[in-house]
Amino acid sequence: MKVIVIGSGIMGTGIAAGLLAQGIRAVLLGRDPARCASAAQQATRLAAGLGAGAKSAALIETGGINTWSEWEGAAIVIENLAEDLVLKQALFRDLDARVPEHIPLGSNSSSYGISKIAAGLPTRRRMFGTHYFMPAEIVPLVEVVLGEDSDPALGQRVCALFAAMNKKPVLVKKDIAGFLANRIQHALMREALSLIDAGIASPEDVDLAVRYSFGFRYAAVGPILQKEISGWDTTLRAGSEIYPTLSNTPTVPACLADRVAQGKLGMKSGEGFLKWTPETIASAKAEYQRKLRAAFELL
Repeated sequence: MKVIVIGSGIMGTGIAAGLLAQGIRAVLLGRDPARCASAAQQATRLAAGLGAGAKSAALIETGGINTWSEWEGAAIVIENLAEDLVLKQALFRDLDARVPEHIPLGSNSSSYGISKIAAGLPTRRRMFGTHYFMPAEIVPLVEVVLGEDSDPALGQRVCALFAAMNKKPVLVKKDIAGFLANRIQHALMREALSLIDAGIASPEDVDLAVRYSFGFRYAAVGPILQKEISGWDTTLRAGSEIYPTLSNTPTVPACLADRVAQGKLGMKSGEGFLKWTPETIASAKAEYQRKLRAAFELL
C-alpha cells in the first residue's frame, strides 16, 4: 500500500509516522524541499518510537506538491495544509485535475467541511474529510466525513482502507461543524468551563473528575456501550434531573474568553488556567506522551 500525504507540518509528519510504523509506504509532499526532508526524518524517528524497525526509513520518500506525478498505485491522498480555506480549495482544484479519478482524496481539516473545500469540483464524489487527531501517529481515530456530494459506498471503502492501516475509522454521514468527536468533546468542554466559570470546581478538580470517573471507563468502552452495561433506565432518571441544569450557552464562558484576551493561552504563552515553566512543560509533555503510548499499547 502507498499513501500520499500532502503537507510537512506536525499533522502530516505524524500521519506519515503512523504509516511507517505499520510498514506502509508513505510519500510526503511539500513546497519546501528542506522542510519536507526534515519532516521525513522526524516521521522515521517517531515511527521508531512506535516499534518500527530500521527499514522504515526506506518506506518514505518526499517530493514537491506542484511537481509530483507518480499518483498511480496510491490508495489515498491526504491533505494537511494550514487551516486556510482558500489554500485548501486551490489545492483540491489542482488535485481534481491531476490525480486519477479512482484515487480518493481526503482533507485533514478540522475547521472546514469537505463540502466547502470541494464545492463545484468535477470529481468531488471521491473527496472526503479524513480527520485525524493529534498526535496522529498515536491516536487511533480517523473521522471519514461524507460531503454533500461524496459517494457513500466509496466512503465505506475509505473506512476499510483506514482499518487496514490499523486506525479506528468512523463514518460521519453528514458534513456538520465539528464532525463527530469534536462535537462531543466541545459539549464536555462547554460544561467543564461553565462549572469553572460559576466557581463550582477548580480547573484541577475538573480534570481529576473527568480522568478518574467516566474518562477512566472510556479507555475501555465508549459512552453508549457503558450505558448498555449499567442500564439506560438509570441514565433516563439521572438525565431527567441533570439535563435541564446543563449549560446551553451559545458563547464560550467568560473564564475562557477573558484568558485568551489576556494572552493566557496555556503552555505556548507560559500560562493558561495553570502557570508553566520550560521545565514543567517538558515534564508534562513527556508524561502525556508516555501515557498515550501506554493507552495505544493497551488498545
